[in-house]
This record gives sequence, structure tokens and C-alpha cells, in this order.
Amino acid sequence: MTSFIKSLLLACTSITLFLNTSCKQNQSEISDEQYHIRIYDKNPFYWEYKGKPVLLLGGSSMDNLFNYPDIADELDLIQSVGGNYVRNTMSSRKPENPWPHFKLENGLYDLDQWNEEYWDRFDTFLQLCYERDIIVQIEIWDPHDYFKTQALRPWGPTPGLRGWESCPFNPDLNINYTEEESGLDSDIDYYPTRLPSGHPFFYSIPELKDLPVARKYQEAFVDKMLSISFNYPNVLYCMNNETGEPPEWGEYWAKYIRKKAREEDKDVYLADMRRWVNLYAEEHTRILHDRVHFDFFEISQNTQNSGQSHYDQIMYIRDQIVDYPKPLNNIKIYGGRNVLKGEEDGINESTKRFWRNIFGGIASSRFHREGTTYEAVKEEPLAHGIGITELAQLHIRSMRMYTDEMNIFICSPSNHLLSNREHNDAYCLAEEGKQYALYFPDGGEVVIDLSGSATNMNIRWLDILNSEWLESQELKGNREVRISAPGTGQWAALILP
Repeated sequence: MTSFIKSLLLACTSITLFLNTSCKQNQSEISDEQYHIRIYDKNPFYWEYKGKPVLLLGGSSMDNLFNYPDIADELDLIQSVGGNYVRNTMSSRKPENPWPHFKLENGLYDLDQWNEEYWDRFDTFLQLCYERDIIVQIEIWDPHDYFKTQALRPWGPTPGLRGWESCPFNPDLNINYTEEESGLDSDIDYYPTRLPSGHPFFYSIPELKDLPVARKYQEAFVDKMLSISFNYPNVLYCMNNETGEPPEWGEYWAKYIRKKAREEDKDVYLADMRRWVNLYAEEHTRILHDRVHFDFFEISQNTQNSGQSHYDQIMYIRDQIVDYPKPLNNIKIYGGRNVLKGEEDGINESTKRFWRNIFGGIASSRFHREGTTYEAVKEEPLAHGIGITELAQLHIRSMRMYTDEMNIFICSPSNHLLSNREHNDAYCLAEEGKQYALYFPDGGEVVIDLSGSATNMNIRWLDILNSEWLESQELKGNREVRISAPGTGQWAALILP
């Protein structure tokens, strides 16, 4: 080999090392930043980010945002209206979504090779969110990817979805194991419910059926995900989307991820999400009080409840941990048009859930995806939420305008200060004696006890549906005061010195 060629190879090697080192340094600068999303130590019902308490608000059009390459415009829109919180399932159940594993020319997957397009999309998505100060809540296992394709609804199949029949983990679809070797079934002819399904994929852990061959590849998937997400400080982790499987499944993955994080000296905050809408159920109580595996509580299924019941279940959960708080997150607010249940006003109810969440002291509130367009919400029999439609934008903007004018992080739900209050009539959040927040879902009036406040207070009304403040008015404090909303519809008031 000539000295010229040796010099050329040495130069190329040096450039490669420089580029690799540069990339690692950039990642290190992000991952080692001291301002990781973390529980706010002055009020553990809330989060802090970059050293400041933060209220998480959002809405988005898809569950698996990372798996769409042109997502930057939507993230810009979310940020522009005051949003800073998105959901991201590690899902591939739309035909246009790549799966995480490499597909061979024979049509089978090799679970020992990765589909770099999938993971590049994931990395790019987290980077885009980081640049915009948007917190990403990842759901690792979405049952809808692993059960029967096109889950049937009463009016027919949901179009364009993929499940176990398309999943690389299916023994019939990869070169790495058979049914006998893995313990997994090729044919899963049923759908996920709120009860354990018996699906072997969710029983692979030692505490259940102990299927080491299948679990090896499940762990490899999680390892690959963490090798990317650990580089970003704006990530929270939820083990499952609305699972009905045995709780040991979620506990295993929480323990697994926490161990990996400790090995890498990373901060992680973990939760799980059960499917049952009844928050009084033992399965919710179990994970609520589990401080070993879970750092926050995912309350989303409660948004299938409405009105006073929705708020009361928040209070039930909150009261159980009031002496040892943890954040209560709501990553998806249900509520679109559902004619099968007679909910012609489902869209309007979803916006009320958004506000009741915050007045219930919840740390995050995000509208669930609505469908492909806002018109679809109005025309389809079922729309799960309102996503980041114009209506969702309006409410996120109004909520951010409202909470920016108060210190919500030292307030508590305070309906005990209200009297002459009818069912689902008004809600109060307060730092007694100093600041009082009121929310009226549909106009009305209520009496509030301002005892201990300054003698002279001011009340300011936010016209929620127009994102406009009305002029401040003087109010006599340190007494009981009757408060009447300026009109029908949704209104919020701030009472400050």
C-alpha cells in the first residue's frame, strides 16, 4: 500500500471519528442537560421542565405522531396556541407506517435487523419536540397493534388498520422463531378488552408464562427505543395504552426500563394505563399506590365519564394520595360525536373535560385524536376526540391565557368554598386568601367564600369560546360573594387582589 493511500485512509478515518464524536457530543449535550422533565418538588401534583413548573396542554391528530415524516408543521401549530404536550404510541397499525423490523425480499421480517426508517422517524420526532419545548409521553405497547386486525365496531370494521396479522412478532411473519419455539400464537382471532386476554405476547415475562424467546425480542425492541429516547430530556414513559392484561406485564417493563435508566445514569418517569373507566376499581388503586414501579398516574380512561362524575372520580384519585402526591396525567380526552350513545354534544363535553381536568388539579390535559379531518368528526358515527382542530386550538389557547395569569402550581381544587352550587354548575381552584379561579361549564352563578382575602379584590372574566378577557371589575373580598357568569356557555374567572 502506497504512503499516499495510507494517508488518505488515515484522513478518512479521522473525519469519520470526528463526525461520530460530534454527533455523540450533541446527543450528550441534550441528554445531560440538568433541566429534564421531572416532578415539581414544591408541589408533586405537577411537573417542572428546564427548572420551572409547567402545565402540560395539548392535542394532536395522530396517536403515533413519530411515524409520519412531515409532522413539523403540526408541532408548530400545537406550540403556536400554547400547547406543549403530545402523545406518542410506538405504533405501526396504519398501512403507511413502517414497522420497526427489517423486511426481507421473501416478505418475512428479520427481528435481528432494524428498519432504520422507523427509528430515524422516532429520533427526528423527539428532536423536533425538544426544539419546541414539547413534552412527549410515549406509550410503549399499544394492544391494538397486537390483536385482531380491523377491530369490529357495531357499524362495521374500522378501515385501514393493521394488527397481529401484519405484526413482525407474529411467528408466521418472521424468520426468527416458530410457534413452538416462541410460545406465541400465529392466529389471534380476538380483540383487546378491559379483561386479561390470554394472548401469549402479553404473558412472556417470568411472572406469567415465561417465554424467553419472545421476551428476548420484546426487550430488544425496548432497548432500541431507549437508545434513542434516553438522549432527550422531554420524555415521559407509559408502559401500555389502555391495557386489560395482568398488571405484572406493565410492572415488568417499568422495572426493566428503570434498571436500564440507572445503568445509563438517566432520569425516567413511568406510568401505566388501565382500560377500565371506573377509577374506583382495584386495578387503578394498585398502580396509583405503587411507588416502586410508577411515578405518575395516567387518568385518561376517566374521560369516558361526563359532568360531575368525571370530576368526582378525579377527586377520588387525588384524595387518596394527597399526603404523598404524584402527578395525575391525562394524555387523551375522549369526546367526539357518538350517535350510538346519543351523545350529539360529545364534542362540547370533551372541551368541558379539558377544563375540569385542570380545575381538578391534574398535571396534563390533551385532546385525543379526532380522525383525519374536522369534517370527519361531524360526519362519522364515532369520533374519539377533537385532536388539534380549530376547536381544540381555541381551548388550548384560552387555557394557556388563563393559567398564565395565575400561579396554578400552588393552588388546590377548592369546591368546598362554593355554596348554592348545583350539580356540575361551577368549579373552583384556589390558594385561599390570595387567588381564586372559577370555571362555569355553562354560565350560571355561585356563592364563593373569600374569607381571609384582602378587603378589595378584582374579578376578571375570560370568554373561553372567544379567547378574550373582559375588563377587570372591583369586588369586595373577605366575605361570601355571589358570582354570576356574564352569559351562557363556558366562562372562567380569576379573583385576585
